Amino acid sequence: MTTPATRSRENTRARLLHAAAQVFAETGLDGATVEAVCERAGFTRGAFYSNFASKDELFLTLASSVGEARLAAVRERITAMLDENVIRETDPGTLVRQIMDSGDDDRLDVMLMSEIRLRALRDVEFGASFLQQERELVRSIAGIIQQIVDSGQIALRVDAQEAARLLMVVWEGMIVREAMGGDDGERLRRVGSEALGRMVELMKV
Repeated sequence: MTTPATRSRENTRARLLHAAAQVFAETGLDGATVEAVCERAGFTRGAFYSNFASKDELFLTLASSVGEARLAAVRERITAMLDENVIRETDPGTLVRQIMDSGDDDRLDVMLMSEIRLRALRDVEFGASFLQQERELVRSIAGIIQQIVDSGQIALRVDAQEAARLLMVVWEGMIVREAMGGDDGERLRRVGSEALGRMVELMKV
């Protein structure tokens, strides 16, 4: 049973994360200070540090929530396609595009992840935490891929973990270029979808 204290803590964390996203959008990762986030959320530094050990932990949590939201949308789309039994009959390019279109790759999310990766390159300790988070994301993607394989609607010549790593690298590169593409973003997304589709085709038995 969720207690009032637990609900209050969850609400505080949610407000801090929302404020962090807003401040980040205005100032970037370095400019998004603990003080600025607290002021935007309407909390004291004490409230912040009772929920997050540091600004790094806050933004890693925010990045994790972005990844989880994207995965939830993809998982929901995959489940629907499995129920409809259409994956086997769908060509890989169309399949990838339909799955990708179920996610919400917001420009702000792309900027956040790009800055977090730069921070991970500069700071060994932060980088280790980020890599652990990324490994968990790959495991989640691998689980989705394995779900498709187990359904019998597709068979792969590589294991789910390897497929997840390869697809994630290409996907992330694609959404960064789409975000930078301006009016050309839609074409870049289409090209990226086709590239991912060809990768899936090469992986199939």
